[in-house]
Amino acid sequence: MLTLLSSLFHLLFFTLTLQCHIASSAILYSLKHHHSNIHHQRPMIHANQTNCALFVGTWIPDDTYPFYQSLNCPMIDPQFNCKLFGRPDTNYLKYRWRPLNCELPRFNGVQFLMGLKGKSIMFVGDSLGRNQWESLICMIYTAVPQSQTQLVRGEILSTFRFLDYGVTLSYHKAPYLVEIDVAQGKRVLKLEEVDGNGDAWREADILSFNSGHWWTHQGSLKGWDYIELGGKYYQDMDRLEAMERGLKTWANWVDTNIDQRKTKVFFLGISPTHTNPNEWIYGSTTATSKNCYGETAPISGTGTSYPGIYPEQMKVVDMVIREMRNPVYLLDITMLSAFRKDAHPSVYSGDLSPQQRANPIYSDCSHWCLPGLPDTWNELFYTTLFY
Repeated sequence: MLTLLSSLFHLLFFTLTLQCHIASSAILYSLKHHHSNIHHQRPMIHANQTNCALFVGTWIPDDTYPFYQSLNCPMIDPQFNCKLFGRPDTNYLKYRWRPLNCELPRFNGVQFLMGLKGKSIMFVGDSLGRNQWESLICMIYTAVPQSQTQLVRGEILSTFRFLDYGVTLSYHKAPYLVEIDVAQGKRVLKLEEVDGNGDAWREADILSFNSGHWWTHQGSLKGWDYIELGGKYYQDMDRLEAMERGLKTWANWVDTNIDQRKTKVFFLGISPTHTNPNEWIYGSTTATSKNCYGETAPISGTGTSYPGIYPEQMKVVDMVIREMRNPVYLLDITMLSAFRKDAHPSVYSGDLSPQQRANPIYSDCSHWCLPGLPDTWNELFYTTLFY
């Protein structure tokens, strides 16, 4: 049954009757019914104008990688700096993504800067967006190490400038893309509001969005106390339905506020996690490890079918983008990243003590080492921008 919230919270939201639901209302039922119709077993293939299936292919060894070394890129967060924090193996750095029917052009940092002279790029989303942002900075920086630069880090907005070229790369933290407000110590996730966040996005020449992981967090990692939808407040609801409503709000904002004839807009596909070894250990009833801990090689096979369970969040992303009046470009890195169980920080993260590093339970199997897999995301980003 519905329970009446405290009088203090009642006054905060004026005369609204705030009720805590486990979502079972008619509107959420209709969302669930609609969502059930969009499931597909394999991801859709998105290709650029050259008709190359960029996101379907295979990983091949290549000793010319990586593009940079972590010691030569001081912008890498400790969370991603695996080499600095003791990762002993290096083979995970020496793989190149080869699409099925083409070769990716080699990333050229100088060409990137010259082609975008005077322009601004903003990555918007969660820490996977920050992972990609820092990767791109390092890939460019290694090409122009003598260039004048400026880094300003903030809690919400961080900016790196290549001053000699007038190129700005920013990261805006907005893990849900929609608004989350704090009132009287309570965090309210507003599934139908973007505008406060959007004020920071309007002036960028290139926008790259991502969202996904924070929608599924449970317990102490959950990012809200209440969800606001349709004038009502919920303590929780089906996470995929909440994500769908939030992304539809974001999509409508982009359709309404961004002129894609002037501003290029991307959405980064869901970055897969590797927390369940049973997804890649075939023919065995039990896995010998608990997660990505100790993994030093990609999953074998070619990237033409998804290894493991295709992320439900990606089905939501695909559906929402397809329903936009002017769909953004989906940088569909989900499947190619799913093969890279070897590329996570695991226990080689700056946040861990020596004792924690000796325990697989502390493995980070969500983010990615730098240098590493996000460099490939940026090779694909570069290809779609210039070819």
